[in-house]
Amino acid sequence: MSYRRIACLSTEAVETLYLLGAENCIAGISGFTARPARARKEKPKVSGFSSAKIDRILAVEPDLVIAFSDLQAEIVRDLVRAGVEVHVFNQRDLAGILRMIRALAALVGRAEKGEHLVVDLQTRLQMARSRAGALAQRPRVYFEEWNDPLISGIRWVSELIEVAGGVDCFAEESRRQAARERIIADPAEVIRRAPDIIIGSWCGKKFRPEQLRARPGWVAVPAVRDGQLHEIKSADILSPGPAAITEGLARIERVIANWAVRA
Repeated sequence: MSYRRIACLSTEAVETLYLLGAENCIAGISGFTARPARARKEKPKVSGFSSAKIDRILAVEPDLVIAFSDLQAEIVRDLVRAGVEVHVFNQRDLAGILRMIRALAALVGRAEKGEHLVVDLQTRLQMARSRAGALAQRPRVYFEEWNDPLISGIRWVSELIEVAGGVDCFAEESRRQAARERIIADPAEVIRRAPDIIIGSWCGKKFRPEQLRARPGWVAVPAVRDGQLHEIKSADILSPGPAAITEGLARIERVIANWAVRA
């Protein structure tokens, strides 16, 4: 028997259930849900992301709560103490995103649809890799997840950059799970690594390229000098779900294609 009333505390779980045609199983969503847009009108908001009022979640009478990572550990603890069944995902790379989709599909009795979705996403990744193989040069890419302090991209973002034909300037840092572990203590390190492209995705606020240009010494960075400063909205790439591949990857590809024409 599959679950019928699911409270989703992360946006990628909502997105995935809609793609699986299982939106009727959703009893409540996070207030940060971005995709699909209609979910915000159709489903009650029962939590933030790292904070929640347990009574509000319990009010929708979930038979399962879907949570994400240690960032929601305290919420999960309180739900478990209240007798609620909880499944916590912790995907941090592309393989993990695909595993999450398969597992969530199984939980709602949509295993076959889940596999179709996974195959579609795998095909998109493979096609992007093939297109990247035709690039004459691979640009160095600095992905900035936050600006104060500077935080470089998480692992699935780093992998998407590589899939699209770029070289992540801080690939070694991407394997660190927590954002605080990916802080770039010395901004001059970005200058030293000389990215050809800078992509900003400041979680929850608009990317300001003029702020990058004003940073001491950054005028010497190839990406700043050549005007290769781009934004990808956080909803399109910073949630570890299908959109990172369907939307985020496509945006990175366009940025790199634009650079390749000028290079």
